[in-house]
Amino acid sequence: MNDETLAIYPGTFDPLTNGHVDIIQRGSRLFDRIVVGILLNVEKSPLFTVSERVEIAREVFGPYPNVEVDTFDGLLVEYARHKGAGVIVRGLRAISDFEYEMQMALMNRHLNPEVETVFMMPAEPYTYVSSRLVKEVVALGGSVTTLVPSIVEDRLRDKKLGRETLRA
Repeated sequence: MNDETLAIYPGTFDPLTNGHVDIIQRGSRLFDRIVVGILLNVEKSPLFTVSERVEIAREVFGPYPNVEVDTFDGLLVEYARHKGAGVIVRGLRAISDFEYEMQMALMNRHLNPEVETVFMMPAEPYTYVSSRLVKEVVALGGSVTTLVPSIVEDRLRDKKLGRETLRA
């Protein structure tokens, strides 16, 4: 029997923000291993391709030997079962996130009672940061220097976001 605690932090990470990074770094201290599970969501039109998001996350978390970057589709609890994870980590920025996250956690518990959901709040400077807002700020010419890892900011600038991108 393995006593290692494996956690999964799922999301689209389009783009990865410092709020995500904060939760993953702190999660890496709480759990033996943490998997950054990048969701392949066919219903969304991401700015970054899956391979770009994986590459970015692997570069950011390279110094963390217990952080793994992977992709998945389908039910999160099935992915957790496949990986042997007992914990799902979810971030809560504001009370507005709670209702949706609670519903998801309860459904996941219904589908697989062996997997627990742990909620973590990002550090205070990131409580208002979302991937959507980051893309909007960049598209409108604003700075996101303190909101995303430098590799993400560079890649966002390379994409030369325009207002039309946000309407897609």
